[in-house]
Amino acid sequence: MSLAQVKGVLFDLDGTLADTAPDLVQALNLSLLDAGIEAKPFESLRSAASHGSFALVDAAIPHASDALRQQLQQGLLAHYQRINGDQCQLFTGIAALLDWLDLQGLPFGVITNKPARFTRPLLQKLNLHRRMAVMISGDSTRYAKPHSAPMLLGAQQLNCAPEHILYLGDAERDLLAAQAAAMLGGVALWGYLHEEDNPQNWPALAQFASPLAVLDALIAAR
Repeated sequence: MSLAQVKGVLFDLDGTLADTAPDLVQALNLSLLDAGIEAKPFESLRSAASHGSFALVDAAIPHASDALRQQLQQGLLAHYQRINGDQCQLFTGIAALLDWLDLQGLPFGVITNKPARFTRPLLQKLNLHRRMAVMISGDSTRYAKPHSAPMLLGAQQLNCAPEHILYLGDAERDLLAAQAAAMLGGVALWGYLHEEDNPQNWPALAQFASPLAVLDALIAAR
């Protein structure tokens, strides 16, 4: 299977479609301050932004007690509800990629593990909600990525066979989910990869240095 057979494109949200880390890290730091703990540097937390609220807490306070961990996570979510999207931007090149997909008549959308109460308001702030054929969140199906359930629902909503869908993500679970659903996986190397990640070992058709590299590859394949 190759990119020449792509009939739709789906994206992970955090660290692939949009740079959400500034808001997520700010929400965590506000929660830390609420607990009397010093805020942490952005760069020390950025790579955890794709992995959910508890991953952010664990990156900031690796050996927190269960009670503190829960407190910080709940505080993060409360602050994030208020500031979601304030500093978020599409990654450079994503707008051009989406415009080209529109021109080609190729539908696109998002499959994320972010809860719907955050996903939909964020896509509205980014003015993408009306352009998306698919908006699937972590609580849209019984199981989240790396399970195939959200991926298969996405294919159904896209009205496209999974094997003709390119799924782009910046975490191993994204590519495992794509593989489980028989989608074409693409690694978003511009995302929130940690120095310990080994994307060369993830099940993917290709790795892309930037959204414009995805665009170039799709154009070349047509």
